[in-house]
Order: sequence, then structure tokens, then C-alpha cells
Amino acid sequence: MILSMSTNSRLVALVVTLVLFNPLAIDIYLPALPMMAKEFSVDVTRLQDTVTWFMFSLGIGQLLAGPLADRFGRRPIALGGILIYAFSSALAYIADTLDMLLVARLIQGLGACATSVAAFAAVRDSFGPEKCGRMISYLNGAICCVPVLAPLLGAWLTLHFGWRSNFSFMFVFSVIAGIFVILNFKETRPSNVDVEDTLFSFSRYFSILREPTFLFHATLCMLAMAVILAYVTSAPVWLMMKLGLNMNQFIIWFGINAVLNILSCMAAPKFMDLFGSRRILYAGFVILIISGAMMLGLSYSQQAWAFMIPTFMTSLGFSFVFASSAGSALAPFGDRAGTAAALLGLFQMSGAGLMVSLTQRLELTPPLLLTLHMWLFIPGLIVFLSKRGHKWHSAQQN
Repeated sequence: MILSMSTNSRLVALVVTLVLFNPLAIDIYLPALPMMAKEFSVDVTRLQDTVTWFMFSLGIGQLLAGPLADRFGRRPIALGGILIYAFSSALAYIADTLDMLLVARLIQGLGACATSVAAFAAVRDSFGPEKCGRMISYLNGAICCVPVLAPLLGAWLTLHFGWRSNFSFMFVFSVIAGIFVILNFKETRPSNVDVEDTLFSFSRYFSILREPTFLFHATLCMLAMAVILAYVTSAPVWLMMKLGLNMNQFIIWFGINAVLNILSCMAAPKFMDLFGSRRILYAGFVILIISGAMMLGLSYSQQAWAFMIPTFMTSLGFSFVFASSAGSALAPFGDRAGTAAALLGLFQMSGAGLMVSLTQRLELTPPLLLTLHMWLFIPGLIVFLSKRGHKWHSAQQN
């Protein structure tokens, strides 16, 4: 599909809007976790489940959203996701128990997964296999603006109106975004999609899962997202409750990391153009493994910088791995882009959410938890350097 400049800009604005539902739901209320734990009379670690449960449904729901996007188109799935997101935000706002809040977050993940599938499938539809990886990296850079702004907004809302105002803001955002999508989103689904296929066909999923290139790169995306999720859920507990930082200090550290994430995600495609994605992926492996070693070495320090400096390096490693892997996972699929994006989301979100939920039960300190997740890339690096790994990524060497 060849896009004019104005159409291209409009599409980019739309997909950015659609992918913002996910990080907004994660980041805006992080400063409120201690207040929420006090109101519900639970340990703050229980509130971390509101993030991991959201991530789990965000991924698993894409098994439904992906085929629906291929059958009915990207636009109706995006609008349906926005409607579900708005309803669940209202439900979270009125939640009077932690269980009710967790149910609301599960439903909210389903809404966010639909908007995410629609966005990434539209990118694959419109930019093709060669450019979609770079576009995804630029989208990640835009997404990373949310961790800079959302906690600032969330802290202000929490201080002035209480933690529930974060969910009322999500509801209002849904309404505004829904109007924007209704007025501007033109369908991007290719006309050659076979709409007569069975909607939920195991063979359709299997045809993607049996592709080694997809499995390899989707697993890397899962491991990378698990590192970020482990950081997001652990940072408020470690920095504010263990190290005694106030909300403003936490936001500063969190914001600095988000800015670095933006810069690295924006720079990754340029580095891929200069050095090839294989070298960039290798660099991402090395950076993450070294970051894990640094985090372990500084794990006994009770200073915020000892936790955040390795995290800064992790942001660069994440952007390199994700930029090189996400587009490569989707590249072999054209008419099945929605289903492929759904399976990638399942790996990336549900897989990462399940991993972090399990590793958090090991009762490791946040620095050791992050070290563990970073060092899970060591087996991946070994596979990457093998003959099979070279073959799976050979198409992206240049």
C-alpha cells in the first residue's frame, strides 16, 4: 500500500493513539500504589498484580482480537477495544475491593489488546514487511513518552483527587480517542484476505507458530518485555517504600529512564540502517547481560542511582532487541498480519506477565529480580550465535 504524506501522517497519529491505551493503563497510577495498598489494607506487592493481570489479559485476549481483525477489519476491532476499555475504566473507578479492581483490570487488558492488535496490523498493512520493524520502533519511542508524562499526571491527580481519578482520566481518554478514531480511521485490511476461512482455526495459528523465525523473535520480545515489566512493577516498591524516595523523586528517576527509552527507541532504526539489524540485536543481547551484571554488583547499595543506572542501560538494550525482533517476527506474514500480531502480543504480554508473576513469587529483591530477567538473555544469545540462529535472522543481516 502506497501512502501519501497526509495519509501517512494521519495513520501514524491514529496508531500512536491506539497503542497509547496500553502504557497509559500501566503507568498513570504507579505513584498511587502505596495509597491504594493502604485503602485496600493489603501489602503493596498485592497491588502489583493489577499490572501483571492486565498484562496477562492484554496478551491472551489477542488470540481473539487477531482473527477478528483479519475477518472484520482493523477499524471495528479498534472501536470495540476502546468501548471495552472505557467500561473497565469506569468499573475500576467504582471498585471497592481489590478483587473487583483485579476483574476490572482483566477486562481493561482485553480492551487494550484490541486497540494494540488493530494498530500493529495497520502498520503491517500499510508499511509492508521491510519498513514495519522500523515503524514499530518509532511507535515504541512515542509510547515511551507515556512513562514521562503519565506518572506526573497520575501523581497530580492522586494528590488532588485521590487514586480513583487515574481511572476516570482513562475513561475520558477513551471517549476522546474513540471520537478521533471514528472520524479518521480508514480500513487498512488487505482486500486479498480470505474472509471465508474459519475464524478460530488452530491450523491458522499453527502455521505461524511452526515458523522458527517467528518463534525465535517472539520469544526475544517476550524476554525483553519481561525485563521492562519487572522494572515497572518493582520500581515503586523499591524506590519509594524501601529507599524512602518521595513521589516527586520517584517521578524524576522514572522520567529520566523514560526519556532515555524514547531516545534509544528513536535511534534504534537509524542504527539498524547503519549497521544492520543482526549487529544491533547482538548489541542488545550484550547490553542487557552486562546490565544484569552491573545490577547484581550494585544490589547491596541502598541508593537510588545504584538501581537506576543499570536500568538506564537496560532501556538501550531493550530498544535494540525489540526493534530488531518485533518486525522480524511479523515479516513473513501478509494476509495473516492480524493473527501474527495477536500471537506476538500473546508472547510479549501474557508471556511476560506470567514470567514476572512467577518470578515475583521467588521473593527476590527488585535488583536481584531484574538481574534474573536480564540474564535470561544468555541462552538466547547462545542460540543467536548458533547456525540455526544465524539462519533465523539471516534475512535481517543487511
